[in-house]
Amino acid sequence: MRARRKTSLGLALVLVFASVFAITLFPADRVRANEPEGADQPELADQILIEKSARRLTLFVKGVPLYSYPIALGKNPVGPKRQAGDGRTPEGDYVIDARNAESEFHLSLHISYPNEQDRARAAEAGVDPGRDIMIHGIRNGLGWIGTFHNRVDWTNGCIAVSDLEIEQIWTRVKVGTPVRIVP
Repeated sequence: MRARRKTSLGLALVLVFASVFAITLFPADRVRANEPEGADQPELADQILIEKSARRLTLFVKGVPLYSYPIALGKNPVGPKRQAGDGRTPEGDYVIDARNAESEFHLSLHISYPNEQDRARAAEAGVDPGRDIMIHGIRNGLGWIGTFHNRVDWTNGCIAVSDLEIEQIWTRVKVGTPVRIVP
């Protein structure tokens, strides 16, 4: 019994040290550029680029990258979303068309999927294109996972970042911000 307690205590200590190491190694603010120190109001992004193959979301201001974040995608990330339930993240040009502070995930920014091309493609195939594609944080109550969430593509087609990252994105992105999602 005493050996089991020592093993459990040792494992707990290893997990604590690993967590501290991971927070140091994988900070929430991955790339920071072009924001003046001491700025009272965060600079608003005028473009969001999501690069699926790079697993990266970048906020731009006047064509210049402001922040970049690692992301997780839909469970079936290769190729554009074709229909509801396919687990794919869309590809194309959209806008942020709603903000939800009461989401089941820590904050969410709704993307205007499906656009006209997505609806036409789905109609031609006789399928439902799906909906409710968002940029969001971790499911409520699981925020402690932090940036470890992006080691696996786990969403149903959304773009996921850590809770700290979505809080930062939330302050810099307004309704109407263009979103380009590329392979």
